[in-house]
Amino acid sequence: MEHLTKESFLEKIHDYVKNEEWKFRGELPCIIDFYADWCGPCKVVGPVLEELAEEFKGKINIYKVNTEDQQELAGSFGIRSIPSILFCPKNGQPQMSVGALSKDAFKNVIKDVLKVD
Repeated sequence: MEHLTKESFLEKIHDYVKNEEWKFRGELPCIIDFYADWCGPCKVVGPVLEELAEEFKGKINIYKVNTEDQQELAGSFGIRSIPSILFCPKNGQPQMSVGALSKDAFKNVIKDVLKVD
């Protein structure tokens, strides 16, 4: 799992500075976990995402954004509570989920939103 900064987000995911309209730049669908080190539910989600990163290696990318370090990036997505999880399909609009999800819930979203089995 890679940690994103504003710069790497603009390069790999979406250049929200130049384009208001969503245009996904990634090669694989992705999950972006907006978190903070002090957040209890975030600590529950972290290991689940690590397992999913292994399970779906080569099919999806999983990124993390520390909302404490990347306040501008988090603010651009209106992150008000964490964990907030952004699901970015290869084609179509991203979807945000707020709160901790179970592994099964993640798998359902990976299948239904990201279109990955």
